[in-house]
Amino acid sequence: MDAEQTVTTTGGSIRGVASSRSDSGAVTAYRGIPYAAAPFGPHRFAAPAPAPAWTDVRECVDFGPPAPQGGQMVGAAPWSPDTPLDCLVLNVWTAAREGDRAPVLVWIHGGAYIVGAASEATYDGTRLAESGLVVVSVNYRLGFEGFGHVPGRPDNRGLLDQAAALRWVRDNIAAFGGDPGNVTVAGESAGAGSVLCLMASPGARGLFRRVIAHSVPGDHLGLESARRVSERIAEAAGVPLDADALAELPPERLLEATDTVLAGPSRGPGVKAKPFTCYAPVVGGPELPEPPLETVAKGGAHDIDVLLGHNADEYRLFTELGQSVEIDGDAALEATAAQVGLPEDALSRYRRTLPGADPRDLYCAIMGDALFAQYTVALAEAHAAAGGRAHFFRFGFRSPAMGGRLGACHALDLPFAFGNLDTDFGRFLLDGPPEPVHRGLSDRMVAAWRDFAASGDPGWPAVTREATAVKVWDTVDELHATDESPLRDLWAKVAFAPR
Repeated sequence: MDAEQTVTTTGGSIRGVASSRSDSGAVTAYRGIPYAAAPFGPHRFAAPAPAPAWTDVRECVDFGPPAPQGGQMVGAAPWSPDTPLDCLVLNVWTAAREGDRAPVLVWIHGGAYIVGAASEATYDGTRLAESGLVVVSVNYRLGFEGFGHVPGRPDNRGLLDQAAALRWVRDNIAAFGGDPGNVTVAGESAGAGSVLCLMASPGARGLFRRVIAHSVPGDHLGLESARRVSERIAEAAGVPLDADALAELPPERLLEATDTVLAGPSRGPGVKAKPFTCYAPVVGGPELPEPPLETVAKGGAHDIDVLLGHNADEYRLFTELGQSVEIDGDAALEATAAQVGLPEDALSRYRRTLPGADPRDLYCAIMGDALFAQYTVALAEAHAAAGGRAHFFRFGFRSPAMGGRLGACHALDLPFAFGNLDTDFGRFLLDGPPEPVHRGLSDRMVAAWRDFAASGDPGWPAVTREATAVKVWDTVDELHATDESPLRDLWAKVAFAPR
């Protein structure tokens, strides 16, 4: 890297720009770097292909286009049929110089496997780069393009994209001052689910040393379930489930078909709520032979350090920001509890643990545990039991927005961990500009990410076979020698099997 912020990569030379968010002025941002070819035309539904090289210096000032996506949920990036399709791009923020050996953090964004982009302001890597990291954020294929089953084509194309980005990091990050031998891959929600899948993916072995995963969803599809979902998508799009027929469709037709499937009638006797997504990583093929929890429990990733955690009120983001929820009394709640694998007395146990909770509160608690919290804890404990190093946290700070209804909701941790409380999303969650106590919490979380990426130690004890030490993040942090959550035993026998 020279004084003109030019770097030579395997694809050609690129020029970045000083980050406008850098207080020191030392951070350079390189945006929209292609790491693979546009995944359309001859590359539709295929594994990622190499990006074409270039000869002139490429100006990497602006973010590249997001992957095709609809506006189904919070976090969707602006996309239209006119958006360019060369979406397999990444971004780098660095204050290091070639010859340095700074720890590298690669960010995989969330969004239920159907929305999101690395260009979101929340994910700006400037503050983390100022702390001493080289930060990379990645776009990958979403929805049917990335996770739909297509006969004769690889499943989990979104995961294959992420692995291709990690290979780009291995081959290029030294030119940005990063250490290719000290890479941490991090994500939240579907990004965290992706990260755990990468731990279990043979094609990603050796590409990273550590993992940070916030709010890991325990959602995966078996091969037959993935085929059934794709049959419904193809039917809604008016074509057979055939690779050539599907490849003839513009991406917006598959987005419309996904909307049609998601808008279908709710099934079963439980709480009626529109699903967020019909896609998830597909288990059983060469890209992901077994569920990540099985790989972790067997010690298949014991050499990877992990930092795992979840928020205290995960599901409130969804019920309070647009999801329609119909709860037809205790019978619906009991049916929902049974659907997620809980025993018959689960509702009464939740009610005793949360005195005064109304049916909506109980539904939020059960679903937050089912989708994120308990799976995340299970991963940390299984990794420790198999001889791996795992650190566990719970984010307990509660948002004052919307009269406090969001609580410690899903994604509330992100502006804090990135040091980006002054973004639109951060100000919304804080119901105004950040106060000193908020900045203090953010500074501590940024430092924990930096220290973990550098050394594998975020600053509190690791989980052991005997005790699950838990760091509780709040304006005043707490450290508990073991996790004493009163409902843990209810979840002890839940298998979190692919659906």
